[in-house]
Amino acid sequence: MKKESSLQKLFAYAGSYRYLTISACILSMLSAWIALVPFYYIWKIVREVLETAPDFSRAVHVSQYGWCAVGFALLSMLIYICGLMCSHISAFRVQANMRSQMMQHIITLPMGFMDGIGSGKVRKIVNECSESTETYLAHQLPDRAGAMATPVGLLVLLLVFDWRLGLLSLIPIAAAFLIMGSMTGNKMKAKMAEYQNALEEMSNEAVEYVRGVPVVKTFGQSVFSFKRFKASIDNYEKWVTSYTKDLRPPMVLYTTIINAVFAVLIGAAFFFTRNGTTNTFILNLIFYIIITPIITVTLNKIMFSSENAMIVEDALARVDSIMTMKPLEETKQPKSPKDSSITLEHVSFRYQDAAKDAIHGVSLKIPSGEHVAFVGPSGGGKTTLASLIARFWDVTEGKIRIGGVDVRNISSKELMNTVSFVFQDSKLLKMSILDNVRMGKPDATRQEVRQALTDAGCDDIIEKMPQGMDTMIGSHGTYVSGGEAQRLSIARAMLKNAPILILDEATAFADPDNEARVQEAFVRLSQGKTVIMIAHRLTTVTGTDRIYVLKDGRIEEQGKHKELEKSKGLYGHMWAEYNKSAAWKVGGALK
Repeated sequence: MKKESSLQKLFAYAGSYRYLTISACILSMLSAWIALVPFYYIWKIVREVLETAPDFSRAVHVSQYGWCAVGFALLSMLIYICGLMCSHISAFRVQANMRSQMMQHIITLPMGFMDGIGSGKVRKIVNECSESTETYLAHQLPDRAGAMATPVGLLVLLLVFDWRLGLLSLIPIAAAFLIMGSMTGNKMKAKMAEYQNALEEMSNEAVEYVRGVPVVKTFGQSVFSFKRFKASIDNYEKWVTSYTKDLRPPMVLYTTIINAVFAVLIGAAFFFTRNGTTNTFILNLIFYIIITPIITVTLNKIMFSSENAMIVEDALARVDSIMTMKPLEETKQPKSPKDSSITLEHVSFRYQDAAKDAIHGVSLKIPSGEHVAFVGPSGGGKTTLASLIARFWDVTEGKIRIGGVDVRNISSKELMNTVSFVFQDSKLLKMSILDNVRMGKPDATRQEVRQALTDAGCDDIIEKMPQGMDTMIGSHGTYVSGGEAQRLSIARAMLKNAPILILDEATAFADPDNEARVQEAFVRLSQGKTVIMIAHRLTTVTGTDRIYVLKDGRIEEQGKHKELEKSKGLYGHMWAEYNKSAAWKVGGALK
């Protein structure tokens, strides 16, 4: 199967606007050819001056030729501007369509997709990769078409006046093309991919670093605590330095040769005039010296457009890496769960490219209305297991049923209405508090939103806001703390009122005052619902109906707090260690 070119891929996003891109390239080529016409009139001016010397009063056509040169130059500029107008309209449409299609596709992907690829990497692909295609289509592609057309017109001009000087002018051009090929070939494509990978990694780590700044400040760690971010910067520095050193020799040689065309002509002039000269030869020599700098400009345009074409090719490959990801399959015959019970049957799950299962052979049953907790060492699979219930991913083996129905047979919309997920790091968008909470139920009235805020214990937050719940978060210095953001996210979950609630370390970043308010909100939110709590603070799960202890992706123990506390198993050890830690903190504070 023939590989689709970058231009074909861009045209697929352009739709009918592709004809504007084609028109822009044609106009750019036409502009390039017309731009050569003034040089012909310059040649005529020089000829008339040489023929009439020393009586320059007989050079009566100089002014006419000059205005003709100006007219064709202006016509060339006008046509080029028309071409750019066409290319910009098409480029903006392609960028908009590309971003729109990517975001529409991302919405259909498993909700765990963002955790797997990294939000910084996704942001870079959606924003910067699409932006590079806009610059390419708006400017670089028409310029490249014009730059490719210029040598054709130049070839005619170079060979018409004096074929010997014309052929000699082509020698540096041929040498420059060979050097350019060494800098823009397959090796360069691989280097460009490495460059984009280094940038992408640094962007992704930068986003993760910024998100972790509160932890750095809390624990007094330095920037070097984020070793991956520092390593990504060091990696980028090493790559750029090495890449620059590799390109320095050919680039110096290329620049020297392409700017030395006139030197070849001067040497040729000495050779051809060794036995005398004529006005015609001097005229042609002057013309060639004037016009050959266009060769330098044209070749530089071709070189840089080739580099930009590789950037676009790499950008489209990254866009395709997202667009080719398969969304979760939607059942053609969706079923509705009968209740809010949850059943896992021999569930196993492995992340892509992972060496072993994150969850292996887990079976459990949670009756409707029961409150359970997932605890265990870090990396044991607690969040992964809860995410599978919400169908952030599909299981590798086994089945997950909600209300007796396999989650794969429940429509995504109904599944989202059935399960609410409150994360440890709640996200609020740059919009009003009203709209942030209303995301839980888009058709909710202001009164319903206000009641949800009250139930979540957010009255104190609303009272201190300048416009109440219409206050924009993140604008004009209006921000909320981590604990306040958590309470607002609980209000969103209350408004949604889903029968199944998953709380993932929901009080991890809350201060003592906010934690007490969050716990009170959880009590109200959990009434009549099936609740799964994921927690490291074991005191928050002692009142649950059942505790599941996970280790290495398996259920190590299960039972009530009292039962597990008395056992000498993993939970008993964790409870003892937790109490020692709490006692140490209290003792340290008293001292």
